[in-house]
Amino acid sequence: MLTSPELNLSAFLQDNCRCAPPEKELEDCESFYAGELHISVIHTPGHTPGSACFHIREGQEEALLVGDTLFAGSVGRTDLPGGDQKQLEESIRKLAALPDDLKVYPGHGPDSTIGVERRGNPFWPGDQR
Repeated sequence: MLTSPELNLSAFLQDNCRCAPPEKELEDCESFYAGELHISVIHTPGHTPGSACFHIREGQEEALLVGDTLFAGSVGRTDLPGGDQKQLEESIRKLAALPDDLKVYPGHGPDSTIGVERRGNPFWPGDQR
């Protein structure tokens, strides 16, 4: 999607952004360090095929960067190129395995926690509440 203005939707904004392909694609469950931060990759397709969340830990502190996979009270849309509702549902199931007190930071909108989403997000898997 990086190399195609039609797939990355920049063509619709008359921008025609063509980025270089990624140097490396991160794998599900892969982890790495950025300075003192330990980062674990959680592959969460659905909003887009390559969607991923990043579980960040530094000492006792941890947070989840979810991009457009999960929002406070909602989830990412699936009606754009590469979107897939069933995949997104499976991705949310992965996130449901995380602890309730884990802070969640979406790509935009207010932050939340896994517990708040488990209790009130209408898109949360019913058997994971």
